[in-house]
Amino acid sequence: ERPLQDTTPKADTLQQLKRDLALPTLPEHMECFDISHISGSFCVASMVAFRNGRPDRKNYRRFKIKSFIGNDDFRAMEEVVGRRYRRLHEEHKPFPDLVIIDGGAGQVTSALKAFLGQGLEPPALIGLAKKNETIIFSDGREPLNLSHHDPCLRMLQHIRDEAHHFANSFNAELRRQKLRE
Repeated sequence: ERPLQDTTPKADTLQQLKRDLALPTLPEHMECFDISHISGSFCVASMVAFRNGRPDRKNYRRFKIKSFIGNDDFRAMEEVVGRRYRRLHEEHKPFPDLVIIDGGAGQVTSALKAFLGQGLEPPALIGLAKKNETIIFSDGREPLNLSHHDPCLRMLQHIRDEAHHFANSFNAELRRQKLRE
């Protein structure tokens, strides 16, 4: 007897995402990073995790930027991506199937530097640039624009928007704490 195949819309979208992005494996586990700051103050980052196209909230992470003070999204991205995957590597935990960066080529390059600078093999790594919702690849492939109605793009936007909201709420929490001091 054959096991039943998952034919939910999310499963179909993950299959299509694998094809559209030419991924080596089905992106069952995805992690997305976003940086948030107010003119360089209260610089923080978020990482959200999705499993099988759904939020995995117990694995969301928040980061305070530690290596510098100011407004440098690229350095902030390199720091938090480096911290996240160095820790997973040290704990012998698997990397996600797909890492999504909220941003364009500069942020993607910074995330890639975080892996390569530590001698870690990066998983599939893309950026989602807001202006035209362009998918940026870390391996030098031409950027990809999917239809704004494409379920794959909508899934990526949902993950990115979740990371953005999580980072902004952490930023606001830190500002409220500072006001109470």
